[in-house]
Amino acid sequence: MIIDSHVHLWNPARGDYGWMPKGDPVLDRPYRPADIGPILDRHGVSRVVLVQAAPTVEETDYMLGLADGWGGGAAPGAERVAGVVGWVDFEDPSHRRHLERFAAHPKVVGVRPMIQDIPDLGWMHRREIVWAFDAMAELGLVFDALGYPVHLPGFLELFQRHPGLAIVVDHGAKPRVRDVKADPGAFTRWAADIGRIARETPAVCKLSGLATEAAAGFSDDELAPFAAHILDVFGPERVMFGSDWPVVTLAASYERWFTAARRFVPEAARAAVFAGTAQRVYGL
Repeated sequence: MIIDSHVHLWNPARGDYGWMPKGDPVLDRPYRPADIGPILDRHGVSRVVLVQAAPTVEETDYMLGLADGWGGGAAPGAERVAGVVGWVDFEDPSHRRHLERFAAHPKVVGVRPMIQDIPDLGWMHRREIVWAFDAMAELGLVFDALGYPVHLPGFLELFQRHPGLAIVVDHGAKPRVRDVKADPGAFTRWAADIGRIARETPAVCKLSGLATEAAAGFSDDELAPFAAHILDVFGPERVMFGSDWPVVTLAASYERWFTAARRFVPEAARAAVFAGTAQRVYGL
């Protein structure tokens, strides 16, 4: 079995994807199960985890509707969607009711606030949102941490403050692959910060998003040191493959990223990275 731990499906006409550039030929269009199903089949991907892309509970309900009706998984009649990572408003304690509702749904495995889009780097430490982290831990939901390298010191403090919370760092915290040639320290700083998270917390990390952070015309060799570092500091039992489709298609095809990831992961580690870690951490 192969599991893609990070797939998006969306319909811009729903009106709640505020980050999406209007008229963008790649992003500003609907992406539905029929668009990615054949791609998954070609690469032997049995199941996926759908991840939120809009800061609304309505989008989570939309994904659950897609998940409940999307077949074509590992066996005839099986469902393709293994799990859904949704969204609630951390700034509204009344959203505990949505967390409880989602936790009761067999497909919901986690929640993701869009921290990368919040200007205040200290937002994750506000007292008024602590309830959300505590409730996720209580309800058995995973926290998907979406941020940039600048967020890593804050993530470290946050993760240490909530030791009972299951945590996944999305996209390796989006290291700026494109900046390394001009600023070699960009790799060193990211490597040190994410290494501390790997050593000092039980968080796991998604091997995803690297292609999108590279410059146009990148080579796989430019991504390799980042992938190698993630695998080295976390170990394969704490790394899971994700495509970040369709965002990845801004930089590379699904096939190119999937093939590169297979190259980066030693054969002995592939069972964990391409299925086992996601199964265990998300409880699939």
